This record gives sequence, structure tokens and C-alpha cells, in this order.
Amino acid sequence: MSILNIIKGRLIVSCQALENEPLHGPDIMRKMAKAAKEGGAVAIRANGVLDIIAIKEETQLPVIGLIKRDYPKCEVYITPTIKEIDDLISSGCEIIAMDATNRCHPDHVSLIEKVNRIHQANRLAMADISTIEEALQAQALGFDIVSTTLSGYTPYSPQQDAPDVELIGKCVKALTIPVIAEGRIFSVEDIKAVKAQNPFAIVVGSAITRPQLITKRFADAYSE
Repeated sequence: MSILNIIKGRLIVSCQALENEPLHGPDIMRKMAKAAKEGGAVAIRANGVLDIIAIKEETQLPVIGLIKRDYPKCEVYITPTIKEIDDLISSGCEIIAMDATNRCHPDHVSLIEKVNRIHQANRLAMADISTIEEALQAQALGFDIVSTTLSGYTPYSPQQDAPDVELIGKCVKALTIPVIAEGRIFSVEDIKAVKAQNPFAIVVGSAITRPQLITKRFADAYSE
């Protein structure tokens, strides 16, 4: 089966922990991904070559790979340069996710050049976007998939705690390529609201795999 057939209409779980987070490290992420698989996830979104390799060894699930890396004077941090793309190609992930917002990339390489590099390696290119305009641009540039990951993470997109259901719906209606719904999906009710927009698949991350944030939500509610 192709990766798109595997993920269509199913749940993808994002298993990520940055260096300053308690669960950081490939040994922990591989177990987190295994737990997600046992719960019904059909693919994993993962950050970093070592995590991706460990997760694929542990689960044999397809992986949406990305590398978060900060560069000076640049807001783009999800697979920001060609170097990260080449590293992800070496990891064996099937899909490479990258920031496709209308912000300056640190290597000043065009998005279309980056998409071409991904396609030359026989991988699918996923555009993480924050607005419908960015989604349409990504489709025109040849991206295979659009994800609403960055809504709320650009200053010009809605700043809200809930999923951007409106953006998901607009993308589904306007695009001919698959639309992945992602971002601030914290509950079963959120899943139902997002699913009603008929996305190709749904990614859930922090609500499943970042226990420090899960705990904080309960602690904050308890102290109100």
C-alpha cells in the first residue's frame, strides 16, 4: 500500500520531545511511538534523524519526518534548510514536512527547489502552513500534502487555543491534494469537530505524547 492509502481517514500521532523536555531522546520516543501504534496510530510524525530511525525500527510504521532547528534572525524552524531535508532523506522517512509559510527561510533557497529535492529522493513533500493562501501556494509549488500545523504560530494567523477548524474546512474545499488536520487538537470533541471538515487524516501530538503539558492542563483546571 502507498503511504497515502495507509493514512487516509486514520489517526497519525506526533511523537516529539525537544532537548529541554523530560522525554527527549530516541529510546523514549521509540517506546512512545510503540504505545501510539498499539492505540491505533497508523503513522508517526517525528523530529530528528535519530528519533525517526528508532521509531521506524520499533514500529515499522511510516513516518512524517521533520527537523526543528533554530537559525539566527529567522522564525522558520521546521526543516528550514536544504541541509535538514538531506538529513531527513537519509533517515528513511516516507514524508518530509517543512515550513511553507510566507516567511524568510535562512538558506534563501526557494520552496520549489526544496520540493524538487524531496521528490528527487522519491519522498513526499508536506507543507506546514498557517493560512489558506499559504495552502494554495503550496499546492501550486508541487507539495503533495498540506498540513494546518502552523496556524497560530505565525503572527498573521488566528491566535486561539482550539483547533483552526475554519482553516481546515477552507483547505479541504479549495485544494485537490490531501489536507492533514493538525494543531491544538486536545480532546475527543476536538477530533469530532475537525473530522466534520473531512480532512484526509488527523495528527494529534501534545494531547497524547507530552505528559508535562497534559498534566499542566489538569493542574490549571483544578486550580481554577
